[in-house]
Amino acid sequence: MQDSGKIFKDSALSLTACGVIAFAAIAAGFLVFGLTFLLILFPVAACVAAAYKIHLTGLQKRSELIEDANRLNQTTVEVLATAVDARDKIGTGHVRRTQIYALGLGRAAGMSQESLDALRLGSLLHDIGKLAIPDHILSKPDSLTPAEIEKVKTHCTIGASILEEIEFPYPVVPIVRYHHEAWDGSGYPSGLKGNRIPLGARILSIADTYDALRSERPFRKPMSRDEARRHISNLAGSRFDPDLVQHFLKNLTKFEVEIAAADVDYPKEAVPQRRTIEGKTYVERIQSANREVFTLFELVREFGESDSLGAMLKLFVAKLGELMPTDTCAVYLLHEGNEFASVAEVSGQNADIFLSKRVHVGEGATGIVLKNLEPVVNVNPDLDFSISQFDLVQEYQTMASVPLISESGLVGAVSIYTSSIGEYDEEHIRILTTIADIAARAIEKLQIHARTRAHALTDPMTGLPNARSLQMQFEREVARADRSNSNFQLIMLDLDGFKGVNDTFGHKAGDQMLREVGEVIYSQLRDYDFLARYGGDEFIALVPDMADAEVAELCERIENAVRSFRLAVNGSGSASVGVSAGAAAFPEKGESLDQLVVAADRAMYRRKSDRKNYDLMRETQAPEFDDLQSALSRMPTASPGGLIVELDESAVLIDSVN
Repeated sequence: MQDSGKIFKDSALSLTACGVIAFAAIAAGFLVFGLTFLLILFPVAACVAAAYKIHLTGLQKRSELIEDANRLNQTTVEVLATAVDARDKIGTGHVRRTQIYALGLGRAAGMSQESLDALRLGSLLHDIGKLAIPDHILSKPDSLTPAEIEKVKTHCTIGASILEEIEFPYPVVPIVRYHHEAWDGSGYPSGLKGNRIPLGARILSIADTYDALRSERPFRKPMSRDEARRHISNLAGSRFDPDLVQHFLKNLTKFEVEIAAADVDYPKEAVPQRRTIEGKTYVERIQSANREVFTLFELVREFGESDSLGAMLKLFVAKLGELMPTDTCAVYLLHEGNEFASVAEVSGQNADIFLSKRVHVGEGATGIVLKNLEPVVNVNPDLDFSISQFDLVQEYQTMASVPLISESGLVGAVSIYTSSIGEYDEEHIRILTTIADIAARAIEKLQIHARTRAHALTDPMTGLPNARSLQMQFEREVARADRSNSNFQLIMLDLDGFKGVNDTFGHKAGDQMLREVGEVIYSQLRDYDFLARYGGDEFIALVPDMADAEVAELCERIENAVRSFRLAVNGSGSASVGVSAGAAAFPEKGESLDQLVVAADRAMYRRKSDRKNYDLMRETQAPEFDDLQSALSRMPTASPGGLIVELDESAVLIDSVN
């Protein structure tokens, strides 16, 4: 960049010197040759005057060209600086406001014109080094890690290296290199202290920090004017030159008037419009691209970290809503057999209706996508809805659907519906397809994980939870009981006569008996009770918030239901079993699963033994036993534990009678 004033001044000095010399020569010639010399000199002087006028005109034009070039360079620098700040999500007003603050503070501090010119460019280009910082760091919505902070710190030296390649007529590079140094020496990159930090860098540090505090960033809301003033004042003498801080705060109102006059005041909505590209300003295009890059980075990271398919799908539809115009976003997952898909996650309008929705492959817009494995774009949403929901589809103008294809094949489709635009453009579909590809791989991984987890926690014979799942549920029930100061009971259930089914009808019938009895037992429980196959012919139920009398009633109800069940075998025959139940309460009978299992098992075997004694008495000594039972029935009723004791005592009494 050239200074037109300096060029004009240098030229004027040269011409003045030439004029002095010419005047001395004319005077000497007149003294020697007299009037004749002057007559000869006049034509020459006229030619010289004409040449001088032409020279001045050329000089003026050259100065104007230089001024135009400087203005063009300044505009280019502003555009470049604005693009850099768009990557950093600061906003289009940041560089101009920072420049106004810096130049105003520079004048208040008595800087020379050359130093102000350097500060003018340095304030615009101070963050050019951020071109080398990854987008996901600049756009990160929360605090940076130590490694990320160190990466960001390199932008000062990188920016200085970039600008060193440009031959500025004034010292711009030191301002850019050292604008993050601190007055107390705690800054970077060189740890300079006090007046060793260039004045322009000290000024820019205050201006840049104040405007950053007033601007909204991805990780925080903007500070108010008073909050930012206090923050700058508190850092005087540590981070900032205290004398410059005084000048800055004293003249802040004046700076703000200049900022308002330049139409770059807070908030960012006051930013003047730049040249548009397809309806968006170039800043909006850059910011949109950065949002997309960061969102994709975030999706890959969070999808990879997720161990829950439900949570992953919620994130999937939420991010689509951030990047695209959607009123409703629905993820359809294919069922086994690949004949139909149902909605696994939905966000936006009509969510309740969508959650009950399923589509057959080949039917409707989404069904066609599932069949052909190709996107369907800008079709009538009516294709995806039945006649009974005709009022619903009027809310949407258009829709798009793309398949979710993983490495192993089709896993489903994602469909978006909107009434805010007439049609989706190529950019929308590109984003939708890109995110769908990322999501499909994550969905497949989580589905495999869920199946593996289900197999690890499910008994393959009955389809009920297994012993491992029982342990996990027990821990959850203990935590719940501790939180709510409540209790729960463990019921041990052991089949009676199951070995006879295996011996008589074969193991295939025995396996079927286990499955059917499991369903019978489950049917007697509440929705929130838990039933697991513990092993062999044993089942365990966990029942929260149930009194002893209710547990005793439940055990008897289960025993009666199982005893009444008949399994059809060998065409016309049938098999049946019984079941014995014993209960143990947490924490009275034990605080660990093993302790409760042992306690419930003892209660169950006492009950089983009592039943055998009871049946034996009825078969061998029915009259005497009936008289005894009649007498016992008139005795006071006891708890389930007491009932077992009474039965034990009755057995002893009957033995003595015999």
